[in-house]
Amino acid sequence: MRGSDAQNTLHFMKWHGAGNDFVIIDSRNHQARMNENLARVLGDRQKGVGFDQLAEIRSSQEASIDLDFWNADGSRAGACGNATRCVARYILDDTGHDSLTIRTTRGVLVALAEDGQVSVNMGQPQLDWRDVPLARKVDPKHLPIEGDPSAVGMGNPHCVFFVENAEAVDVAGLGAAMEHHPLFPQATNVEFASITNRGQIRMRVGEGGTGITLACGSGACATLVAAAQRGLSASKVRVQADGGWLGVDWREDGVWLSGPTAHVFSATLEPGALVDL
Repeated sequence: MRGSDAQNTLHFMKWHGAGNDFVIIDSRNHQARMNENLARVLGDRQKGVGFDQLAEIRSSQEASIDLDFWNADGSRAGACGNATRCVARYILDDTGHDSLTIRTTRGVLVALAEDGQVSVNMGQPQLDWRDVPLARKVDPKHLPIEGDPSAVGMGNPHCVFFVENAEAVDVAGLGAAMEHHPLFPQATNVEFASITNRGQIRMRVGEGGTGITLACGSGACATLVAAAQRGLSASKVRVQADGGWLGVDWREDGVWLSGPTAHVFSATLEPGALVDL
């Protein structure tokens, strides 16, 4: 953002889903010209706003809206389930509809409002090593990595470790160590999961490009898929993240993610915060 654009204020919203927090920018009527530098400025929790991911809403020719995602370090994110649910709530409340379609790099997703929550079909998991993607041919269900994790793609890569006690795991240290493992050419999100029973999983997560987050929608989906593939859980579970509960249901038409959403505030970023862009 340069020249006259830098003199404009930037309107945004802050939302969260189970503590997973987002900046949402609606660019359908005013193009925010999102880029790596702007995402980094907004993602700075001291000098900017702070978020786990940023979601930019754009007009679409193929769906109700287009949606792009950015990490706090300025990198692009391929998928973000809780941000998708928050955006869906915003659009559904604005239109009065009970469903909409959302085009992301993952494809066209369907979101529904039901029972006071928002659910989104995150699509079928990517289970072939090439699609996750992994750097070479290995069994994604049992990676040749200490701890025997699984790899699942949900539009972004996930590495899921099953542990006895997720509370005791050094998520920051182990997550950062695994994020750029050579097996993951596009880096990875890292989940640590304990099976409470066949219908409940405790999950903690370190997200690529962001760090520890209180929840991760695509991570909850990947964790359920990995657990179900190993016979550790049913295909429908409740996932307890640090910030709250999410529902995940792996059906024939895809992996459905549901849970709460909250609009925290709407605000304007003043020109002075954008002067260096």
